[in-house]
Amino acid sequence: MTFIDLPAARRATGSVRLPGSKSISNRLLLLAALAGGTTELTGLLEADDTRVMIDALRQLGVGIEGSGVRRFQGSGVPGFEGSGAARVEGASVPALASSRSEVHTVTVHGTGGAFPVRQADLFLGNAGTAFRPLTAALAVSGGEYRLHGVPRMHERPIGDLVDALRTLGARIDYEGTAGYPPLRVRPSTIAVGKAVRVRGDVSSQFLTALLLALPLAGGGRVEVEGELISQPYIAITLKVMRRFGVEVRTEDWRSFDVPAGPYTSPGRVSVEGDASAASYFLAAGAIGSGPVSVHGVGSESMQGDVRFVEVLERMGATVTMAADAITCAGRTPLRPLDMDLNHIPDAAMTAAVMALVADGPSTLRNIASWRVKETDRLLAMATELRKLGAEVDEGADYLRITPGELKPNVAIDTYDDHRMAMSFSLVALAGVPIRINDPDCVAKTFPGYFDVFRSILQ
Repeated sequence: MTFIDLPAARRATGSVRLPGSKSISNRLLLLAALAGGTTELTGLLEADDTRVMIDALRQLGVGIEGSGVRRFQGSGVPGFEGSGAARVEGASVPALASSRSEVHTVTVHGTGGAFPVRQADLFLGNAGTAFRPLTAALAVSGGEYRLHGVPRMHERPIGDLVDALRTLGARIDYEGTAGYPPLRVRPSTIAVGKAVRVRGDVSSQFLTALLLALPLAGGGRVEVEGELISQPYIAITLKVMRRFGVEVRTEDWRSFDVPAGPYTSPGRVSVEGDASAASYFLAAGAIGSGPVSVHGVGSESMQGDVRFVEVLERMGATVTMAADAITCAGRTPLRPLDMDLNHIPDAAMTAAVMALVADGPSTLRNIASWRVKETDRLLAMATELRKLGAEVDEGADYLRITPGELKPNVAIDTYDDHRMAMSFSLVALAGVPIRINDPDCVAKTFPGYFDVFRSILQ
């Protein structure tokens, strides 16, 4: 097994240019593919999740040309060393003032609403932002397709989306366990203008998928059953659709009226930096004195995860925001946190690790969606926090974390989950060395994360 050893760090300071947002990147790629005209996407995330989307769209006959590099990397940081493992050697890491990333640009030649290839076998890894929207788009396209991924993708539920699409007339079969991938999508006749219902309390990606696909099927109405979790991600979907000429009307986030297409290319679109990734560096500034600045997101961001600044401020950090940048500084111990984090489920993982350096118990509430992510994040987070010496109460939709004396040289298992690896890297700033197993899992959304993280450590 590969690993990275991070030594105890004294301080975090510097500046980071963020990679593009995964959530925005994959939405833009799909709509650019379906739109009339050619779209240039700049600042696009170049990582595993966007790669599988691009590969799938190319299989479906979409012309996509790209330029850029395969990694985002810290400036001047030496490579990892070791035999059969990635290692960081030594008692300290050189402090660097900033990090850099190359701008990745792709040009997408839109199909005008129909994929040219009518039969394909698509492998989508563990990318929910590719799998769910493509399922809906293909279900209304009239072709025959197979969608599958890694074993964990086949454990992530999709039944609520499939049920909603079947209501519209789609023909979708399960290859294995009902309610889960792999799927086979077959030609069908889709009802135009029909109302469809979908649960909102499992994954917001189900609603996103329906909203993105309905303009291709002549429009319709989507009604949400139960609580709509992760509303900010739906807001991203609506804003991206608006950029491509489709305006969705909503009533209190309970129902959505979607007009018929077509999607029309806006010509050129710039992708924001990843606000979820920003949380790790901002938390580093809070734990490690700072200041640490991130560039690519700020007060004008469309991403809900910029509200992670509320977590930072509640825990005692000082945050300043500009239109396209955020800076954080603080010191430990932090104040404990008791907060409903349903609106920022990804960044909430960062808050769980920050709780290790708070001066009392913290409670993270309304995070049941963690159960159906890249791994069961509630179970995984509780398990790894306990290894470090914390007392953890794991509920159905919450974690209560009571910090203890941190244990040094703990090996953190990452469960093939990029956010587990990135979140637990922060433990080094709590003053103890830590090992991160399987660090390459960060390639899902941030291939050069550990280089960039090391660039702000002192």
